[in-house]
Amino acid sequence: MSEPVRPSGLRRLVAAGAALALGATLAACGSADAGPPQLTWYINPDNGGQTQIAQQCSDEADGAYTITTSLLPRDAASQREQLARRLAAGDRSLDIMSLDPPYIPELAEPGFLAPVPEDLVTSSTQDVVDGAVQGATWNDELVAVPFWANTQLLWYRESVAEEARLDMSEPVTWDQLIDAAETTDSHLGIQGIRAESMTVWVNALYESQGQSIIENPGAAADETQLALDSPAGAEASRIIGTIGAEGLAGPGATTQDENVAMAQFQGDQGSFMVNWPFVYTATQTSVEQGSVDQEVLDDMKWTTYPQVTEDQESAPPLGGIDLGVGASSRHQDLAYEAIRCIVSPEKQAQYFLSDGNPPASTTAYEDPEVQDAYPMAPEIRESLERAAPRPQTPFYNEISLGIQQHWTPISEVGEATPARSQEFIQSVLRGEALL
Repeated sequence: MSEPVRPSGLRRLVAAGAALALGATLAACGSADAGPPQLTWYINPDNGGQTQIAQQCSDEADGAYTITTSLLPRDAASQREQLARRLAAGDRSLDIMSLDPPYIPELAEPGFLAPVPEDLVTSSTQDVVDGAVQGATWNDELVAVPFWANTQLLWYRESVAEEARLDMSEPVTWDQLIDAAETTDSHLGIQGIRAESMTVWVNALYESQGQSIIENPGAAADETQLALDSPAGAEASRIIGTIGAEGLAGPGATTQDENVAMAQFQGDQGSFMVNWPFVYTATQTSVEQGSVDQEVLDDMKWTTYPQVTEDQESAPPLGGIDLGVGASSRHQDLAYEAIRCIVSPEKQAQYFLSDGNPPASTTAYEDPEVQDAYPMAPEIRESLERAAPRPQTPFYNEISLGIQQHWTPISEVGEATPARSQEFIQSVLRGEALL
């Protein structure tokens, strides 16, 4: 079991990362004069698309630089820990970093990220979906460059929607989905596991009511005010608690992550599911391999994220990856030149086709190959324009873990959950409790 993290956890990472950073810096210095400048791009795991783009941009640089890739850990929390340690220790090898949006404020607040050039700020806010721009912004300043963005759609079995007499050409609410699951004896696909996906769900329910979880994002830890205990929280806990208490997510709700939800959706009692776009190509692959019937794929449709109330548009979850440059990098200008190449609409469309990760660029959605491979591309783009980031704060790790602890299992979520989670998280931020 890892040591509990206090709000001062980032400062503790400095000493722990010093040796790691020193080794990387010495290695980089040893090869600094051999050929063109070598940029290191720390990438999140994928199917090889980032490495391919790195090679293409190196070739297009015509000797100005070369890009090598270094693989980060698979889960976002471990990525955050490794990068935070090395940035805090002044690691000069952190030229380009693939950053998960929720952790950007923690890295930007202490000045660990090099400023984004003005021309890149302009291009990254004019041709980019609004949700991605918000996720890459801290204190009203773009501190990273959107590369790809992600959002959840509402996937549904057309046959079940027809049985429930739902008009899927119009927005639907969570209450309509609950009623549909009850009347058709089917299971809702959600992410009920104690993991980051729970924060994603809770945050989307709040934001879909126009309520942010944090009232003063830039405040110090002990002054941070949460809005979990609010009318929006009462409604969010009612929705989650109802699905949990009535067993509407199926028997495995407590272990249901994105992949488990997809498998259930493909089964005999599948009906409606909130999930990321990967489920479409994954289902296609399963059909090709013979593990899922073609009838399931034919019955699989999609629309935008469910609303909490009929009179207010939903605010779908925001995911994806932004690119940042380390403040201690020796090649900041070249790193941003490389990023210009990496985030070009053509490269983003290519990455969507090769790895299934949706573009942040609006132009990339106009690519005919993208439209052919992903017929739900218009809904993805629309959702990303409305998508809301998870709580933006340097203390995101504490807030997310606190939500995960108190909003699971979903069968026990009730009226008291918002207040209890708010009290606990604020105690953690004040240094009075441990995660």
